[in-house]
Amino acid sequence: MTSQPVSKGSKSQRKKIFRRIGFSFGISAVVFLGVVFSMVLFSETEAPEGNDGGLSFDTLQTEESKLPPLHQHTARDGEKLSYRYYEGEADKTLILLHGSAYHSSYLQPLASHLSENDVANVYTPDFRGHGPQTENRGEADYIGQLEDDINDFVKYIRSQQEGPLLLGGHSSGGGTVIRYAGGENEPVDGYLMLSPFIHHTAPTYRSDSEWSNVNMPRMIGLSILNTFGITVLNHKDVISFNMPEAVRDGTETLRYNYALQISMHARNDYGKDIASLEKPSFVMIGTDDHVSKPEAFKPLFNEYSPETKVSLLEDTSHFGVVTRNAAHKTIAGWLEQYDGP
Repeated sequence: MTSQPVSKGSKSQRKKIFRRIGFSFGISAVVFLGVVFSMVLFSETEAPEGNDGGLSFDTLQTEESKLPPLHQHTARDGEKLSYRYYEGEADKTLILLHGSAYHSSYLQPLASHLSENDVANVYTPDFRGHGPQTENRGEADYIGQLEDDINDFVKYIRSQQEGPLLLGGHSSGGGTVIRYAGGENEPVDGYLMLSPFIHHTAPTYRSDSEWSNVNMPRMIGLSILNTFGITVLNHKDVISFNMPEAVRDGTETLRYNYALQISMHARNDYGKDIASLEKPSFVMIGTDDHVSKPEAFKPLFNEYSPETKVSLLEDTSHFGVVTRNAAHKTIAGWLEQYDGP
């Protein structure tokens, strides 16, 4: 059989159809991006309120007389980042990360207990954009910058200390630990997570918590833009945190930009990050924690990291895992059983 020649009219008609489809697609894309940019540019993040947010700030017990002075180290971009050092005579060292909105000083009760009892030498760094000595409060320059900062700090501590080095964190600091474990980062010898905030899609997330005010339109818009590699608006703030006026002193950080907020919890595939906790790992959560769902932690970690030990501490709040003596003893017990890499 011989093929029939295609007429010039048919070719021309097909070209017109494809041009119309392309034009329609282009218009739709422009409209879509216009809506997304509007979500980012014209939505406002709520101002922080003066309520307790369900965190029981009155349980914080920082002893100023035991608070070490702030030291500084230099990150890879030249930024001076602060930390405190609780010196003991232990053979292991713990880097302990603070949670959102505050800084390293509230970790003092736990850090002092561990160092004074020679369980661990403890370093408590202030995250970039946090603490009494920061110029860019609530800001990170790019998603993942906190991991880079921790990498730099791990290298720095390795140069100062011999023996096992563990990475721990409370609340969003605990979520940052999980994120760090899931990335291609400097190795550490174990992980400690206290009431960790994992991800807003994780079963441990409590959606009715009054602690934070999320600018959802902006979060969604920036997430879409980042999917397309558009990061120019990641400096926009997306969340604020509620804190009683009575405990504020100007060193708190009550707003985060998008780059910082995303950097302080596990990635969207949080299960993969949790599964990366291959070193000895310990999770503690209080049964009276009103920021997360305590009962959801064991099933979640049993699914993705069954070797991670999960402990629920009775009658303990979100801050109680840092301040209560019962928590100190439980954490110290786990650290003392740690026998090295």
